[in-house]
Amino acid sequence: MKLSSTKYIFVTGGVTSSLGKGIVSASLAKLLQSRGLSVTIQKLDPYINVDPGTLNPYEHGECYVTDDGAETDLDLGHYERFLNIQTSQNNNVTTGKIYQSVINKERNGDYLGKTVQVIPHITNEIKEHILKLGKGKDYDVVITEIGGTVGDIESLPFIESIRQLKWDLNQDVLFIHLTLIPYLSTSGELKTKPTQHSVKTLLEYGIQPDILVCRTEYHLDNNLRKKIALFCNVEQECVIESIDAKSIYEVPLLMFKEKLDAVVCSKLKIEINGKPDLNKWKKFLSHLQDPKQTIEIALIGKYVELKDSYISIAESLIHAGAKNKTKVNLHWIHSSKLEEEEYSSLLKNVNGIIVAPGFGSRGIEGKVNAVNYARINKIPFLGICLGMQCAVVEFARNVLKMKNANSIEINPETKFPVISMMEEQKKLKKMGGTMRLGSYSCDVKKGSLLHKIYLKDTISERHRHRFEFNNQYLNDFESNGMIFSGINRKNQLMETIEISDHPWFVGVQFHPEYKSTVENPHPIFLGLIEAGLEHSS
Repeated sequence: MKLSSTKYIFVTGGVTSSLGKGIVSASLAKLLQSRGLSVTIQKLDPYINVDPGTLNPYEHGECYVTDDGAETDLDLGHYERFLNIQTSQNNNVTTGKIYQSVINKERNGDYLGKTVQVIPHITNEIKEHILKLGKGKDYDVVITEIGGTVGDIESLPFIESIRQLKWDLNQDVLFIHLTLIPYLSTSGELKTKPTQHSVKTLLEYGIQPDILVCRTEYHLDNNLRKKIALFCNVEQECVIESIDAKSIYEVPLLMFKEKLDAVVCSKLKIEINGKPDLNKWKKFLSHLQDPKQTIEIALIGKYVELKDSYISIAESLIHAGAKNKTKVNLHWIHSSKLEEEEYSSLLKNVNGIIVAPGFGSRGIEGKVNAVNYARINKIPFLGICLGMQCAVVEFARNVLKMKNANSIEINPETKFPVISMMEEQKKLKKMGGTMRLGSYSCDVKKGSLLHKIYLKDTISERHRHRFEFNNQYLNDFESNGMIFSGINRKNQLMETIEISDHPWFVGVQFHPEYKSTVENPHPIFLGLIEAGLEHSS
């Protein structure tokens, strides 16, 4: 199916943040994709940072990296996992990015001496970014999620821009407003007033939502839907219930049951026939909901209080677990707790250990201890980015007897700098967008565990780092049983490590979690789950 013109759907949020605009957007996109449409999603974030790359994970959760090296919002991970497509730097736009572009144009004289204002210059820039995505790859549908909550001062330029686009594109634009129907236990009622006021605020900005998606703990009866429709100027069939689900992966089927995709297609005059093809999705869900076995995996990191900091790793384990009909019980362990004397009690019953990526020295010795425990006790191990570097440090200290070996990120004065800064990073002073970012390929050593995992001679994975293995120590490590199974030949970077006398020990400088999807679980996580099952038997 190919539409004559690209359709633009805008998803706004009201009442409160964190209602799940990203999941609803991804679910709608999945349903439309399953009907044969070419769909992509973008996120407009109202904060002034140019991108999330310099944000602390406690502030904004995980920074998700695309193939083209863009540091983006974590919702782009949901988009890719649901749709099984790649996003790019054009799929995430921040206020900072918009203002930076406009200011650069002003400095270059592009506005010919005119006074630069929010309207039309900022709003035009926003519209250009939105439309660029639709024209770039000729999509049938572009879904745009507006970050934040309607009424926020910082989101006003985005709201004004999509209002203008409605007039520019007329019937090719649709507005969906995600809102909350809270339940008051004292009166035993679902209350619609917050939704009414949220829609009223939108109307004040000149936007009439076409569809309301209502987050709720309890089902909405017809009387409640009729009331919402009446007070918010929408048809009753356009009041869509979004009830709390056990898993985000249930949401597409719940939205299909509510006929969200059918209502959207009707509003946009998209001809549809039959039902969407959701067979693969339903098969995945059946494996997820009815596992045949269970394993215990420990995730070691320093941001575990906010699980969104490692959301792609957690979701990758869900994908791989479902493929193996296995429930993965994930133990979130703060790395600082493993610096204590009796740390081994926290790891003694697990079937696999993951040392997560990160930056800085806090909790680093706990990560090194976790590596040591996995290596000595032959527990399946995966080290990602800094996790791989910790595995190198542990091996240097305890196998090669290099006392106090370390990464120069942690200890610049170490006598044995087994992890050093990449050459091209040494002259850089700016922090934003300057790491080694995006997809790079590496050659896989035949006969290695990595080759068995990928079944490929060359692989391509996404990176986000400044430090690397110090090749001055290469012979020392190889002669003592460490295998460097993945090498970037262009820069002679050691991308992956293994240990010869361990059943399943893998460290990777890249981030495999960024490329795992529902339809294509990542082979490294599949390998870890399979090794964990073997360990548990």
